[in-house]
Amino acid sequence: MSNVSGVIKSIQDIMRKDVGVDGDAQRISQLVWMFFLKIYDDREAELEILEDDFKSPLPEELRWRNWAKDPEGITGEELFNFVNNQLFPALKKLTVSGDDKKLAQRAKVVRTIFEDAYNYMKSGTLMRQVINKISEIDFNNTKDRHTFGNIYEQLLKDLQSAGNAGEFYTPRAVTSFIVDRVDPKLHESVLDPACGTGGFLTTAVEHKRERYVSSVEDEETLQTSIHGVEKKAMPHMLCVTNMILHGIDTPENILHGNTLERPYKDYTEKDRRNVIMTNPPFGGTEEDGIENNFPSDLRTRETADLFMALIIRLLKNEGRAAVVLPDGFLFGEGMKTRLKEKLMTECNLHTIVRLPKGVFNPYTSIKTNILFFTKGKPTKQVWYYEHPYPEGVKSYNKTKPMRFEEFKPEQEWWGDETDGFASRVQNRQAWKVSMEEIIERGYNLDIKNPHLEEQIDHDPDELLKLYASQKESIASIQNQIKDVLQKAFDGEA
Repeated sequence: MSNVSGVIKSIQDIMRKDVGVDGDAQRISQLVWMFFLKIYDDREAELEILEDDFKSPLPEELRWRNWAKDPEGITGEELFNFVNNQLFPALKKLTVSGDDKKLAQRAKVVRTIFEDAYNYMKSGTLMRQVINKISEIDFNNTKDRHTFGNIYEQLLKDLQSAGNAGEFYTPRAVTSFIVDRVDPKLHESVLDPACGTGGFLTTAVEHKRERYVSSVEDEETLQTSIHGVEKKAMPHMLCVTNMILHGIDTPENILHGNTLERPYKDYTEKDRRNVIMTNPPFGGTEEDGIENNFPSDLRTRETADLFMALIIRLLKNEGRAAVVLPDGFLFGEGMKTRLKEKLMTECNLHTIVRLPKGVFNPYTSIKTNILFFTKGKPTKQVWYYEHPYPEGVKSYNKTKPMRFEEFKPEQEWWGDETDGFASRVQNRQAWKVSMEEIIERGYNLDIKNPHLEEQIDHDPDELLKLYASQKESIASIQNQIKDVLQKAFDGEA
C-alpha cells in the first residue's frame, strides 16, 4: 500500500517547480485530469475481470497503462508533445463507432471531462515525475481508495479557497445528515441541480448501496438513479471523477450546464425527480437574462431564489427535498415572500433545522438553515430545530469542523412523516409554529427559539452594527436635550 498522503504532498511540491502552473485553481485542474485517467484505468482493469465483453472507449495508445504506467516511459519534450498534440485533441473529440450504447456512453463521459480541461505543465520532465507519483496509488486497493477519498475532499476544499464568493463546499456532516433524514430509496431518482463536486450525490450513492443494494440488478438500478448538473467546468470534472471513484462507472447523468438556463416552463413531468438535495449558490446573482426564463412573479437575480422556484417544479408529487439556504431567505420580502407562499402552498415545509454560525468557516460566517419539505400537500405547521454547538465549542474552523455525530439528538427527535411526525415534542431546541401565525407574519420564517433567553451575539460585525445603532440613538437623545435647553434659555431671555 502506498503512502497516499505523502504522494499528494510530493506531487504538490513537484508542481510548484513548473512555471506553467500558477496558483491553486490550475494546480487542482492539472491534478484532476491526471487522477481521472488513472482512476479510469484502474476501474477498467476491474471491469475487464467483471465483464466478459468489456471494451474501452479509449484508443489503446491513450490508455494510462500504455503511456503513463511505465516509470521509465516517455518524458521530457516527447511527453509534453504527446499530451498536448495527441492525448488532449483525441479525448476532446472522443467518439466510438458501432451500435454499442454502453461504449458510446463511456466515450461521452470522457469527452465531456476533457472538453474544458487543459494541460498547464510546461516541463515534460516534471510531468513524468508527477505521473510516476500518481501511478503509486492503486485505486482498486480499498485502503488506498479510502485514504484518497479523504484527501480528495481536501482537494475540493482547496478548490473552494480558489473559487468565487457564493460557492461553498458543503461539509460532509451536513450532507450525511440530510441524506440520512431524506433517506432516498433504491428506485427513487435523486437530483442535485447545482451539484458542484458531488457531495450530496456520492453520499446518496453510499447510502443506497449500504441500505438497499443486495444484487447486481439493484446496483444497476442505483447506477441510473443519480442525477446532477454543474455549470462550471472544474467542479463538474471533480464530480464525475468523484462518482467513478464511488463506483458509478458511467456517470452520464452528471451534466455540464446551468440548470437555470432552460426556461422554467420547459421542465415537464419527465424531468421531475423523487428526491432533490442541494446547497444552491447563494449571495450571488445570475447573468443578465436568466431571470426571464421564469414566470414574472418569480423573477429575481438572486441565484438561490431561482433554484428554490425550480426545485419546487422539479419535484415529483410526494417527492422529498432538503435545501441549504441562508437566513436571508427566511426573512426576505418581495419576491421571497411570494416564493415562500408558493412553497408552503404546494409543499409541506415540515422542518427547518437552524444551523449555528461557522458551519461554512473559513469561507463565510453566514448563518444557514436546512429546509425539509414534501410536495403535494400544503403546510399546516413548521417544526424548527435549533442545532447547538457541541459542549465546549464556540465556533467551527478548518481543524475543528462540524461532525455528523452532533446530529444524533435531531435523529432521535425526528419521528416519521407518514404519521405527521406525531412523536415529536417541543423542547429546549425544538418548537413548532402554525401556518396561521406564519401568514400573520407575512411569511417571515425567521422565528427565534422561544425556549432560549436572548443571548448576546459576539460576532464583530453584529457588535459594530449594535454600536452604530446605539451611538445614533445617543446622538438623537443629545439633540433632543439641546433643543429643550435651547427653548428654555430662549424663554428666559
